[in-house]
Amino acid sequence: MNASATAAITGESIDLALTGMRCANCAQTIERALAQVPGVSAAQVNFASETASVALATTTPASRGALVAAVEAAGFGVIAGADATDLSVETAARAAELRASWRRFMVGAVCTAPLMAISMARDFGVIGDRPWLLWLLLALTLPVLAYTGGPHFRGAARALRAGRANMDVLVALGAGVAFVASVPVVLAPASGHHVYFETAAAIVTLVALGRLLEARARGRAGEALRSLLELRPRKARVIRDEVEVELPAEAVKVRDVVVVRPGEAIPVDGRVIAGESAVDESVLTGESLPVAKEVGDAVAGGTINGPGLLRLTATRVGAATALSQIVRLVRAAQASKAPVQALVDKIAGVFVPIVVGLALLTFGAWLLVSSHGAEHALMRAVAVLVIACPCALGLATPTAIVVATGAAARRGLLFKNSAALEAVRAVRVVVFDKTGTLTLGRPQLQAITPAPGVDEDELLTLAAAAEQGSEHPLGRAIVAAAKARGASLTSPTGVRAIGGRGLRALVGDAEVWIGTRAWLTAQGVAMDLAEEPPVSWDMSSGTGDKEHVAPGMSVKTADAGHTRVYVARDGRYLGAIALADAPRPEAREVVAALRGQGLRVALLTGDRRGTGLAIAAAVGIDAADVYAEVLPADKVATVVALQRTGPVAMVGDGVNDAPALVQADVGVAIGSGTDVAVDAADVTLLRSDLRGLLDALAIGKATVRTIRRNLFWASAYNLVLIPVAAGALYPLSSLPTWLRALDPALAAGAMALSSVTVVVSSLALRRVAAER
Repeated sequence: MNASATAAITGESIDLALTGMRCANCAQTIERALAQVPGVSAAQVNFASETASVALATTTPASRGALVAAVEAAGFGVIAGADATDLSVETAARAAELRASWRRFMVGAVCTAPLMAISMARDFGVIGDRPWLLWLLLALTLPVLAYTGGPHFRGAARALRAGRANMDVLVALGAGVAFVASVPVVLAPASGHHVYFETAAAIVTLVALGRLLEARARGRAGEALRSLLELRPRKARVIRDEVEVELPAEAVKVRDVVVVRPGEAIPVDGRVIAGESAVDESVLTGESLPVAKEVGDAVAGGTINGPGLLRLTATRVGAATALSQIVRLVRAAQASKAPVQALVDKIAGVFVPIVVGLALLTFGAWLLVSSHGAEHALMRAVAVLVIACPCALGLATPTAIVVATGAAARRGLLFKNSAALEAVRAVRVVVFDKTGTLTLGRPQLQAITPAPGVDEDELLTLAAAAEQGSEHPLGRAIVAAAKARGASLTSPTGVRAIGGRGLRALVGDAEVWIGTRAWLTAQGVAMDLAEEPPVSWDMSSGTGDKEHVAPGMSVKTADAGHTRVYVARDGRYLGAIALADAPRPEAREVVAALRGQGLRVALLTGDRRGTGLAIAAAVGIDAADVYAEVLPADKVATVVALQRTGPVAMVGDGVNDAPALVQADVGVAIGSGTDVAVDAADVTLLRSDLRGLLDALAIGKATVRTIRRNLFWASAYNLVLIPVAAGALYPLSSLPTWLRALDPALAAGAMALSSVTVVVSSLALRRVAAER
């Protein structure tokens, strides 16, 4: 686990929605500005999502105002009123920014189209070389550079004043050099013939088009997160002074009684105090089937009520709700940087100065070795400046992270930081905690063994009647099993619990004893257990079967995981009931899938070895990979030992397994829709279904593949096309002229296309998540 990254997320922090960023260098500039603010312990800026996550110092933390001032002093903006758990303000601001980008592009396109046509007609002699044409070309170019290219020129000026170089510097240099080289020809026509106004305008317009397409694609990258928040209702029905009133959802207070009608979204987290229904929790857990809710059950805000009317007491409101926690954690993960991004940032930090040097070298080389003159050398240098903009390189990693974390959240998976997305790909060993993780975490009826002449349902009904009101987990399991069969239970009297041995009660006129074999024998109950069959788990349903032993299990290991209670009535033995904390129904499927991927699977439990072996055999884990009777304090040492064989993912409940989750390379917590902040884990499975682990591994691997593919194409693009722009292919006369002498306008188009390609590649991750 990346401890530093986790600290930055789980500590007190402030999230900022930023404007004005145009490349990874901009993100670095903002990070440095925020880190220098007193009271800031760390700052992370995500170029793709245009957000900053600022971890505050524990003593004298910085204020939001101080952070905003630092960003604005660096030459960028902050969207006022935007909140990490309410994207409405930010969405509106981004939409306005997109409209402004569209206007800038349209102005550029309207002016550049006739400019290109007139320039080509002049160059090919279609129209005469009249002096007023030059002034017309200048007039068409000025609004393009001033309005469409204004943000780039202003950004370049700010960057240079700060002693940094970014994408704006390259665009401004490319377009500016072409423009400045053309103005003297207008002022003194005798000084030359050719002008490059169309080149300057085309560079700016095509870059604007690329930015527009990129912004629209990046907007789709955050759709998953926005769609989560759109499900939150704006109104709530609250009982005030015994009257039902409709209020804004943000006005609901803790302990308010909220009424939720059929089909409505639940506005806050709460606990049901009246009514029964089925709730669609797919927004939180990805589970498509509705979950039954009755009095005492917890419900989460943003989930959809089914056919019943519910009354609930509000337990969490506003930013404290489960949905808001999910959004906050996902935003934090998106703002965090994957380890590979550190290398990209270093490259981006020196990339622009290197490109400027290459452009100067290209200009000088063409002047020395070519007879084409300064104009040709100048265009080659401009093409190098424009085609080398590092936008694609800066977008390669963060766009993939934004898409992956958002898509994972829609499937009930929370990656606490982007490092976890990388780490899951390298996992070689998966270690499961037993109770509550690999098993259901509660005893369930597995088998009933009635004595000769005793009916099975009669035995269960009598035992359940005696156990009513019992707080013992085994007693509650017997009662639940009888009710599930539709049994009608008589209320017991004279109930007396014998600690560690059993229970005695009167059911009607009969005295019922339930307990251990030794206790009933001591009471004089005669039991003939010679024919008592073994018990095994039915992995298809999670319930027991008294007739067979599961494949690969011996009779001894089948019985080892079970607890038997024995029942007698009026001193006569009636039979035995076997109960066990059964494996999750999907456990065997998940273990087989993990082993099919070549991963080693181990079981770690504090329970006795016989029980551990029984569970392991039932789900397909080798006996050699069972670590039993391990105290919580010793689980860390076991994980450390396993890490010697490769990176380890530890899967647990996030409470007593917390030290082991922290020690593991990837900690995976089995969570629930209303308890999502499992601090010790890197990944939280909101739905208590182990198949979510397979989804997490698949999404992590797909994300790393996408990042590597993006980085490869972004790097290959620059490595290949910078030499082409410099004129490396010019001597090859068999090639087309446009390729041998790459026009700066084509270079601008290629640069824009590279950024869009990287973003579209990242968007494909949404399909990967949807297919899981």
